[in-house]
Amino acid sequence: MQIGIFDAGVADSAAKSIKHDLANMGIDSFHISSHAKSKLADCIIVLGGDRGVRNYFHGSYDSDIPVLGISESESSGFLAQIDLKEFSSYINRLKNKKYKIEDVPRIGVKIDGKSVYPVLNDVAVFTSKSATLMEYTLRVNDEEVWHDSSDGVIISTPIGSSAYSMSAGGPVIFQESPVFGIISVNSLNVTRRPLIVSNESLIEIDDISARLHCEVVLDGIDRYKVDKILECTKYDPVKIIRMKMDSTAISALTKKVHLAEDLLKMPPSSKLLLKILEYEGAMTQKELGTKTMLPDRTVRLALSHLLGKGYLKKKVSIRDARQKIYEISKLA
Repeated sequence: MQIGIFDAGVADSAAKSIKHDLANMGIDSFHISSHAKSKLADCIIVLGGDRGVRNYFHGSYDSDIPVLGISESESSGFLAQIDLKEFSSYINRLKNKKYKIEDVPRIGVKIDGKSVYPVLNDVAVFTSKSATLMEYTLRVNDEEVWHDSSDGVIISTPIGSSAYSMSAGGPVIFQESPVFGIISVNSLNVTRRPLIVSNESLIEIDDISARLHCEVVLDGIDRYKVDKILECTKYDPVKIIRMKMDSTAISALTKKVHLAEDLLKMPPSSKLLLKILEYEGAMTQKELGTKTMLPDRTVRLALSHLLGKGYLKKKVSIRDARQKIYEISKLA
């Protein structure tokens, strides 16, 4: 058995630990980069939690090879269910292929006619500066659905429906549903309700205009300028290895729903920090300040609030013992 290890952006010690545990079970492993072909691998272990899995597939050519996502912490996710400390207890099942492989849908994206990488969570269009309205026309299968003036629009997969989409008022979609969600963000028209469309649909965000230029945001990470049109279609799914059958997407959605109820009572700064940590993974206080552009005092108070509620935990940075890293805790 051959296993590839993708560890971009995480500590070397984590990858060495994985490689050592595999070798003890007689399993050969090798390091790979996101753009490398891995035809010899039976599966790929991706470190870095959900963000690491998304980053791997953003640049990978091997969507047919199943991926096992591993988190360095105890935070559970949709794409990475297992944390590093418990990995050794699952190696025998991995070796004997006693696991379920789940097809996870993606959205193919074209910006002004040019293809970019497909997304696992969502694709959104916003102006380059917040609190600035944009106008656009939504078309589904070449039929105009609405002309809207809003803060933006989000197109979501079932997995992405519990992330930014849900925060913007979108529905939570069960993972095996063959649909995409379309959510207008803070529309001036109160009739602009979230839409659910078949994932076989061609979705177009056309006639895009604003006082400032507009951008397409892919999985909450990369931004691309858009002049005229965004096109979204179904893309080949990726294969995710599921070891924990009692920790399915449905149970994860339940946790998200409970969190959503608490979010309504949280200060805006706490909500923003949670969302950033969900998309970006563990970060220092300084990194959070840079990412959110909030004052240092506001970041400190928001972190204190989230730590007190048990939504975050704090640990010492492996790279710099003087730095503290904040990450999302497992939710009850």
